[in-house]
Amino acid sequence: MNTTPSKTTTPSTTTPPAGTTDPAEGSADAVTEEAIAQDSLVKDPAPKDTTGTPSDAADSGTAPDDLAGQSDDDDDDDDALEPDPFDEARHGVGAGAAAVVSAALGVVALTGAWTGRVAAERETLIGQIQTSGGGSAAQQISEIYGDAWHTTALVNGVFAVLALLVGVFVLVRPAFGAPSERPQPTWVRAVALAGVALGVLGVLISAGMYFDLFVSLPTAGVPAGG
Repeated sequence: MNTTPSKTTTPSTTTPPAGTTDPAEGSADAVTEEAIAQDSLVKDPAPKDTTGTPSDAADSGTAPDDLAGQSDDDDDDDDALEPDPFDEARHGVGAGAAAVVSAALGVVALTGAWTGRVAAERETLIGQIQTSGGGSAAQQISEIYGDAWHTTALVNGVFAVLALLVGVFVLVRPAFGAPSERPQPTWVRAVALAGVALGVLGVLISAGMYFDLFVSLPTAGVPAGG
């Protein structure tokens, strides 16, 4: 009978020698590196290329369009800077027409119009009718000649005032309303000034005729032996 106790063997834990890694740890590191690589591929699917990137290609593709658009804008700016001949021709047409009307009215105020002549003849006829039943010589002169003379002066004065007002309006028009990019043409101002001058002269002459400042009405002489 064997009385020697039997030896029990315990699993010995062996320590790997220095400089070696555990296979389990190596496999875990490999899995981690593979996951990191996959994440990097998902975040940056397009690898960088030293010769150019997709954004550079897109920029190079749109560059000619940008240059074409800039050239079109430059052409539009040049067209805007060049004056339109039709606009130049239309500029000052209304003011020029008003200036010519002012000068024409001034000439009519000095030379007389058919309206003044007709009005004078009407006054002469009225005077003849009123003095047909009898009247003194002074009354006949006043009714037949004086009223016709004063009527002619009044009509000429109306034309002179109109010439003056229209000419002044043309001259002061640029100072009011919307400002214009171009100044008023010189010929328009010259004609308007002529209309104003003729209007002032016509007003003075008409006033002198109406109030008998230049010439007085004729007077009837006293009969001899009266």
